[in-house]
Amino acid sequence: MTATYQVLVDDLKALGVEQVFGLMSDDTAVFATALDSSGIRFYGARHENNAIAMAEGYSYGTGGLGVAVIGRGPATANGLHATTYASRSGSRVLIIFGEQAASSGAVNTLGPDYKGFNATGVLGSAGIRTFVATSPDTARGALADAANAALQGGAAALLLPVNVQLAELDLAKAPPPPALAKPRPPAPPRAQAIEAAAALLRQSRKPVILAGMGAHRAGAKAEIERLADRTGALLATSARGKDMFRGHPANLGIVGSFSHSAARRMIDQADCVVVFGAGLNLLTMSFGHSTAAISVAGIPLLEALPLGSNADRPFRSDETLRFLSAFDIARDFEPANTPRTVDPRALGVALEKLLPQQRNLVYDAGNFLGIVPYLSVPGPGHFKLTSDFASIGMGFGTALGVAKARPDETTVLVVGDGGFLMTLGELETAVREDLPLVIVVMNDCAYGAELHFLKMRDLPVAKSVFPDVDYAPIAEAFGFQAATIRTLDDLKKVAPLLARPDGPVLLDCKLNAAVAAPFMSEFHEFETRQH
Repeated sequence: MTATYQVLVDDLKALGVEQVFGLMSDDTAVFATALDSSGIRFYGARHENNAIAMAEGYSYGTGGLGVAVIGRGPATANGLHATTYASRSGSRVLIIFGEQAASSGAVNTLGPDYKGFNATGVLGSAGIRTFVATSPDTARGALADAANAALQGGAAALLLPVNVQLAELDLAKAPPPPALAKPRPPAPPRAQAIEAAAALLRQSRKPVILAGMGAHRAGAKAEIERLADRTGALLATSARGKDMFRGHPANLGIVGSFSHSAARRMIDQADCVVVFGAGLNLLTMSFGHSTAAISVAGIPLLEALPLGSNADRPFRSDETLRFLSAFDIARDFEPANTPRTVDPRALGVALEKLLPQQRNLVYDAGNFLGIVPYLSVPGPGHFKLTSDFASIGMGFGTALGVAKARPDETTVLVVGDGGFLMTLGELETAVREDLPLVIVVMNDCAYGAELHFLKMRDLPVAKSVFPDVDYAPIAEAFGFQAATIRTLDDLKKVAPLLARPDGPVLLDCKLNAAVAAPFMSEFHEFETRQH
């Protein structure tokens, strides 16, 4: 006879799980301790949201399964934000929740269950695939089913009642867990879609090929570049596909709300856009400002277009290529630095030169995302947005998970002061768990997006503004190396620290709050059109 929790620990080891992220509760403490004792390292966060985000970041960084373990009731409620975020991110995340004891049929109890919470109902309403271990005999199967669901992409939840965890299981009589299913291969593109896209490209004089994270994960970069060279197309990406074509002479960078002026100019001239593995969301479409014709197709399109396609190729003229080659994003704006604050765009240009080139960038959400075009990454797999639930506060935990997944690379968290204040307690986690991280706090002393949202409507902004708090000494108290950045000269002084980060680093960068990201005006116009 073996305790069910120990059997489940062994099953997780058999799945190849080597670490889990969590925040233990009385209803998962035994299970979490058994995981750590078995050699599966338990990394503890200071809030359930951040524990789940750590698992999501780890999954993103490795491509494998990320596992989080938290408690029941209030813990489940606390983690609902991150659970929904993980579900929408598409990463492979298994979230194991404690659950109230499976019913024994008893009528009289010790009183109200103050942790009582309809987790199955709430998670189901949020669209989370949820599995429940209703007895010791079904626990292994429930774990396998939940892991299978997570491995198909997106979050899956396993609810583990306390009495099921602690019950004894006779392995000689218990059925073995189901085998893990292989990920489903993507469906092949339809011949009609290929021909429709090929026909558009044959007629197009100024085509653009737009690729996203799906194209990156499919390893399609080289074939897409050959297609672009064959058809005279310019190359661009969604935000999540950032820097896929970096270095190619026909690269426009990101299309949409994060575009620089050169990309916007060329996109406005396009007569056809072919999309590979990208979601055409509001940011990619600049909240409706992008109007080019769109076709979605697969890589066999290359075979449908012979060499010499689009002999008339104005997008590949010497004039166009010289224009793109001469474009310098550092001169794409007039810096608005002040004596005590920096323009976020100028900050991005400077950080581009100072941070290690082999880096992962993890972004929280907010007005400061206007910095995205100014900081490059080695490729799409090194760029992580955490706004899948259109919220702030997911960046810190995600960055910790990415840092754990890639300890030999510098992971940089770019976070606004609002999101940072929500998750400041994880400074202690980064030091305690020895997770390498550089935190760039984009501190405009406000909820920046809301500040500009209110300004554009001529409404009072006082409730969106914060005091000017210096976070560097706070970070130092936790064990960070930290500095306050009010000028670009201040940033130059910490150049050696950024070039070779040794331990966790935090920069409290004081921003000129008057600088609005381009997407703020796009969003304002979009909202106006809706009314």
